[in-house]
Amino acid sequence: MEHNAIRILLADDQVLFIESLKRVIETMDPAISVVGIAHDGEEAIRMARELEPDLVILDVRMPKIDGVHAVEHIRRLQGQSKIIMLTTFDDDEYVHEALAKGACGYLLKDIEPQKLVDAIRAAAAGTVLMSETIASKVIAQMLSKTSEKTQSTPRLMKSRPDWYHELSYREREVAMLLAKGLDNHEISNLMFLAEQTVKNHVSSLYKKLDVKDRSQLIEKLKPLRD
Repeated sequence: MEHNAIRILLADDQVLFIESLKRVIETMDPAISVVGIAHDGEEAIRMARELEPDLVILDVRMPKIDGVHAVEHIRRLQGQSKIIMLTTFDDDEYVHEALAKGACGYLLKDIEPQKLVDAIRAAAAGTVLMSETIASKVIAQMLSKTSEKTQSTPRLMKSRPDWYHELSYREREVAMLLAKGLDNHEISNLMFLAEQTVKNHVSSLYKKLDVKDRSQLIEKLKPLRD
């Protein structure tokens, strides 16, 4: 094992899947070391406490304690391990609850092996990650809530700025995430876009919002935080 290896704990009740996943990860990137495998939520919590891995990868549905509640227990017992969900379930309830309880990522099992390895590295470094379909749903919901708030705002109160309605859908997505405090790299991972593409959208926002630097842009995007 390399000195600076990323130590991960895998948790899934499907034995064949989890053993295959271990082999794939360690074969594709020798700098990632699987230090433990758990087959239910209770075992995952115990092993996370004992092994203190850099990253825990959990399935959502597992015996004894499900993955979502395991996130809560692991975060409470030791807060240094990053946690991502790797599952077949893309239900909104699972996604929101897992992220609310402290998971930093939600990926689907149909992810390509190389993208999974890249995601492990990014998550270990602190990046928030979601599968493309999940990210699209979450961002769409954020934009929908923004629209609902605008429509329900009394006329005497300030609604969304005029410039917001001049943005393309993609620009609104990027603007919303910038307003939430994400940087270009985090946005590119979340939206599954090249970082240069995100930079292009940010440059377009500079022009449309008539700002000269990042601090001015963030200041102008403040109305999108609510």
